[in-house]
Amino acid sequence: MKTMNLSVNSPIREDDILSPYDGSVVGRMPVAGEAEVDAAVEKALKGFEVMRRLPRFIRADILDRAADIIDGRREEFVRLIAAEAGKPLYDARGEVSRSLFNLRNAAREARAFSGKEVPLDVDSAVFEYQTSNADGGALKLDRADLDTLANLGRRVGIARHFPIGPILAITPFNFPLNLVLHKVAPALAVGNSVILKPAPQTPLTSKLLAEVLLEAGLPEDALLVVHCDVPLAEKLVRDDRIPMVTFTGSAGVGWHIKSIAGKKKVSLELGGNGAVVVSDDADISFAAARCVRGGVVYGGQYCIGVQRILVHEKVYDRFEEELVSRVRACAVGNPLEEGIDVGPVIDERSAIRIESWIDEAVAQGARVLTGGKRDRALIEPTVLTDTTMDMKVEAEEIFGPVVTLNKVASAEEGVQRAASSRYGLQGGYFTNDMRAAFRALETWDVGGLMINDVPIYRIDNMPFGGWKDSGLGREGTRYAMESMSDIKFLVFNYG
Repeated sequence: MKTMNLSVNSPIREDDILSPYDGSVVGRMPVAGEAEVDAAVEKALKGFEVMRRLPRFIRADILDRAADIIDGRREEFVRLIAAEAGKPLYDARGEVSRSLFNLRNAAREARAFSGKEVPLDVDSAVFEYQTSNADGGALKLDRADLDTLANLGRRVGIARHFPIGPILAITPFNFPLNLVLHKVAPALAVGNSVILKPAPQTPLTSKLLAEVLLEAGLPEDALLVVHCDVPLAEKLVRDDRIPMVTFTGSAGVGWHIKSIAGKKKVSLELGGNGAVVVSDDADISFAAARCVRGGVVYGGQYCIGVQRILVHEKVYDRFEEELVSRVRACAVGNPLEEGIDVGPVIDERSAIRIESWIDEAVAQGARVLTGGKRDRALIEPTVLTDTTMDMKVEAEEIFGPVVTLNKVASAEEGVQRAASSRYGLQGGYFTNDMRAAFRALETWDVGGLMINDVPIYRIDNMPFGGWKDSGLGREGTRYAMESMSDIKFLVFNYG
C-alpha cells in the first residue's frame, strides 16, 4: 500500500494527540513547518493538473473504492474517532455510516454533474439586435421568412462547470471524518485537488482517510493533509494560488478567514444556537425525546444541536417533566464503552468554559432543573430554565450538553424568540398546523427548518448552511460541487 507523504522535509516536531476522556495518547501527528506548507501548495497545484484531466468515471471509481475500503475497516475508524474526538461509539458508528453515504453519493454526482443548455432565442427585440442577415446587414424580423429565422436561430449556448484549482479545506474536531468528507469528496468529485487542514485535536482520522484514498487510487498530490499552527494556516488562507477556502467552525474564526481571504471564493459553515419551538398540538413525548437526543448528542458539540427550547404554556409542565426525566437517564462516561450517551467535551478548557456559562446564568436568575456539574472534561447533561435572551447560554453557541427551557404564551411567540438570534443555521418546530409551519419559514431566517423534528436532522445530500452569522454558501454534495467549480459558457453558431 502507498504511504502518504505529508512533507518534503523531516517534520519540525510531532504532536501527541490526546484522548479528551482520560488524556492518554491516541497517536502522534507530524507538524508541518513553513517549508512543508509551501511544498504542500506546490504539490496541490501539480495534483490539480492531474485531477482536472481525469475522466469522470475514474474520479467516481476512486470515491466508490474508498467507501468500500472504509466499510471493510469500519471498526478501526469508529475506534479512532471515539478515541481522539471523545465521541461515544454509537455516534462514531453513525458518523462512519454517514461518511460512506457521503463518498458514494459524491461518486454518483461525479458521474452525473454537468452544465446545461441556456436558450438564446427568447426575446424578439434582442434576437433582432444581436443577429444579422447573411450579408452582415441589419435583420428586420417583419421581413424575414421562416428559413432565415430558423438559420439565424441556430445558436446553442452551453454552460459547463470546470474545476477551479486546489481547495483549502479547514475542518472541525466534532466530525473528524464526515465533515472532512463534506469538503474533500465534492472537491475530488468535480476534479480539484485539496489541501486539508484538520482540527488540531483530531488530525489522525484525516491522516487515515488520506491513506485510504491513496489506496483507492487517488493521485499522490491530489490530497495533502497539513497539520500546522494557526499562523501558517492563515498564510494558506491568504495564498493567491489557492482559489477557494472552505471552513467549518466557529463564527468568529470563520468571519476572520473571510476578512483575510482576498479575492478567493469562501464557503463558511459556522455555528448556531439551535432553537426548537413546541406547539400545544405537538406529540409531547416524541418532541421531548428528540430534544434530548438533539441536545446531548456528542456532548452537545454539534453546530445544529438543540440549545434553546420554547414550549407553549399549555403543555409546558408535561414537556418539562418528560424532558428532565429523559436527560437524567442519559449514561455519561467513557466514550469507548458501549451504551454511553454522553462522553467528554473535546478538552477540559472547553468544559470549564461551559461550566462558567452555566454558573453565570444561575447568578443572573436562571435555575438548574438537572445537571450542571463538571468532572474534568465531562459535563453533566444540563437543563436550565428562566433564562433570558441576553444570557450567554441563549445568545451564544454553548457547544456543550446544555439546553435552556422556557415557556411561551403561543407558538408564534416562540418562533419570534427563536428567530431573534444573530445565528440562523437550523431550527425545529413541533406542530401539526401546516399553515403555521410554512408561515414560520417566512420569518425564521434559518438554512433549514425541521417540522416535527429537531435541528440536528441532516441527510448529507441536503443543501446545508446558514443565514446571518451562521455562515455563507451551502454544503451537501451537489451544492458544494457547484461552489467548487466555475462556469465557462460556450456559444456555437451552426447556422
